[in-house]
Amino acid sequence: MTFTLYLDEQSWNAQQDRLLAELPGIVPVVKGNGYGLGRRRLARQCRRLGVPCMAVGTPGEVHDARAEYSGDVLILQPLGRDRIPAAVAQAADKPWLIRTVAHLEVLARLASLAAQGMTIPRVVIELDTPVHRHGISWNDAADLRDLRDLLAHVPHEGIALHLPIEGPREAVAHEVLDRLTSARIDPTALWVSHLGKREVQGLTARVDVPVRPRIGTLLWHGDRSAWRVAGTVLDVHPLRRGAAVGYRGRKSPTTGSLIVVSGGTDHAVALRGPTNNTGNWKRRLHAMAAGVAHGSGLTISPFSWQGKRLHFADVPHMQVSMLIVPEELPPPRIGDEVECQIRMTIATFDEICVVGPPSTEAVA
Repeated sequence: MTFTLYLDEQSWNAQQDRLLAELPGIVPVVKGNGYGLGRRRLARQCRRLGVPCMAVGTPGEVHDARAEYSGDVLILQPLGRDRIPAAVAQAADKPWLIRTVAHLEVLARLASLAAQGMTIPRVVIELDTPVHRHGISWNDAADLRDLRDLLAHVPHEGIALHLPIEGPREAVAHEVLDRLTSARIDPTALWVSHLGKREVQGLTARVDVPVRPRIGTLLWHGDRSAWRVAGTVLDVHPLRRGAAVGYRGRKSPTTGSLIVVSGGTDHAVALRGPTNNTGNWKRRLHAMAAGVAHGSGLTISPFSWQGKRLHFADVPHMQVSMLIVPEELPPPRIGDEVECQIRMTIATFDEICVVGPPSTEAVA
């Protein structure tokens, strides 16, 4: 009895094929928990799609990528100065590995090693954007001059921009191109994140080099109807209003049924990432109300039964959740499944079941 992801592979594949047809230069991003689907599964999808390059988040994720995929692998995490010796040592044996360089001092060190006749890794040069996660500044003319001089000694795979999800991201990309042109820097390719089809086409029409959109969420989660998540009902108990429930004996606010369902904090049930509520009073009030409700045993859960969202009877446990089924609904039976809405980028599952033609398989 498990917390399970059911994947309609045929629909999932079809959505990826459509996106690849629209954006043939895509670089699939496979990092973290594999967007809920597992890194190795996504690496196999990269192989199926026939893309020449995929991206991972960190050096530790390269192993899973190469276990299923034989093309180039770009590491998005910037190469640190202390990691240069290891990267140089790998360069000859792993010519398929591409590193991200986001600091002039690292680029300068690589240029020095190249001048000594050493084999250095293939690199993509990351420039700063309004995200300000990392990147070499393009606002300073001196930095651009240094960048141009160093690139004369360091062969590179192109310039990369990690753009914001919202705001004038297309305008930023074009402004960067203007600055590079003024500094007489000619990128061999332009790697971009978070641009849509129209925006990518606009850049492609402007430059004479490949535009390579790095895409994760849109590629793997573009068709949300391609999967569903469910927890298995492990126990069912009658519940009366005022009955003590859970670790702290919280009083039940209603009469109905108490069900115990697989799926807890270990699976990321009820875990949420931080949000920026500072500019929206409605969001702040909602967050305050949610905190009060949680303390009163009224927190709504991500689980649904017969089309109705259920409330938590207790805080989520590590591997199960205790839920209240109101008395107007017939309770599920042990072994039934309860649908769950979950944030896939932090979720883990006991089992992933591939469903639909041509076959059904379960992958633990």
